[in-house]
Amino acid sequence: MKNENTAKFLSGFAAIVGRPNVGKSTLFNQIGKKRVSIVDDMPGVTRDRIYLDAEWLNQHFTMIDTGGIEFDESNHILKSMRQQAQLAMEEADVILFLVDGRSGLTTADEEVARLLRSTKKPVILAVNKIDSPQRAMDVYEFYNLGLGDPIPISASNAMNLGDLLDAIVAAFPKKVEESKDEDEIRIAVIGRPNVGKSSIVNAILGEDRVIVSDVPGTTRDAIDTHFTKDGMKFTLIDTAGMRRRGKIEEAVERYSVMRSLRAIDRADVVLMMINAFEGITEQDKKIAGYAHESGKGVVIVVNKWDIYPDKDDKSTLRFTEELRDKLGFLQYAPVLYTSALTGQRVARVTDLVRYVAEQQAMRIKTSVLNELIRDAVSINPPPMHRGRQLKILFMTQTDICPPKFIIFVNDPELMHFSYLRFIENRLREQFGFEGTPLRLIVRARKEEEDY
Repeated sequence: MKNENTAKFLSGFAAIVGRPNVGKSTLFNQIGKKRVSIVDDMPGVTRDRIYLDAEWLNQHFTMIDTGGIEFDESNHILKSMRQQAQLAMEEADVILFLVDGRSGLTTADEEVARLLRSTKKPVILAVNKIDSPQRAMDVYEFYNLGLGDPIPISASNAMNLGDLLDAIVAAFPKKVEESKDEDEIRIAVIGRPNVGKSSIVNAILGEDRVIVSDVPGTTRDAIDTHFTKDGMKFTLIDTAGMRRRGKIEEAVERYSVMRSLRAIDRADVVLMMINAFEGITEQDKKIAGYAHESGKGVVIVVNKWDIYPDKDDKSTLRFTEELRDKLGFLQYAPVLYTSALTGQRVARVTDLVRYVAEQQAMRIKTSVLNELIRDAVSINPPPMHRGRQLKILFMTQTDICPPKFIIFVNDPELMHFSYLRFIENRLREQFGFEGTPLRLIVRARKEEEDY
């Protein structure tokens, strides 16, 4: 049973970088408290970027583990590892530079430091393998890197891990509250690479405002485009901005997810783009799940419908059923079948967004809600649990965007998730709330209390 909003808003991304075999993966696993990266004494075990959601001091962020940075251009694997690390550094808000206190300062460390200084991003220098007081003096030579005060740690023993996490969290950019026109609807266009995000933006705007390419991963930074339609102001947030082709690597899937998460946080309504030709993937579920948990309005846009194979008059019905099955938590989201290339149904996108925004902002009077509860209980009385009967005393709406309801009962433990879903379904049947998640919170209240 989901009694509270569990959305986790990301503070940012922190990449662990350094030369091979300094303990990056060991530190990564300590932060995650589980073995995610392979740990081995052989340099170069971690070749690709690996990601882990972490939490410290009530801040949620993503750690990125990378392969060791080496500057040997003749070795294809080492070159690829360095490129992966550079991609991680480009994406990260904070860079954690890990060095080996036992080995001391090396030429490779100095080369990595030079690379990091060029990023103009916050760099935290951590000296690993300082696992005894006798080794404390090993830290001082790393001041020569010119990256500030080194933090002595032992990744294998989790020593000073709290101090390191404090420094990481403190280095994340402070979020500035955005000024927003109350009459404006912010739309995030999200989805995997190459589903047609930029193309749908161009089609909505009626002009090529965002560069479009058939190469997955060409989009990078969020670009806001303001426009007005039928008297309503909109802002489109597209994960746009060209990357050089040489920087487009095979790990673009997760890269797209990270950009989508940031766009979702800033949006009122999201367009969840699905590639009709490729169907629903695990990455689609992750991106859509974050939008749901964040309480955003959602419109599912199935793009490239013009090239969907073997279409007949039941194709949309079958595809919608598959969507509802695989994205079960988005049962409430309307589905629109489009082709950004031909313009098919693109004109309906903003109409649906406007409708979903209205549904999100809907308020229901307490008297009307309690009448709905009385009817629901008479139709389907709450089940008994261990000889005790759930009594629903009172329901009221406390918030919008998403709509939030508090249900007061005699004992919250008696509220089964299936009955809570029944109440949600009754709310949707009666009032719509199409395209928006609902937050139902169950709280205890004595029957004799006034309400």
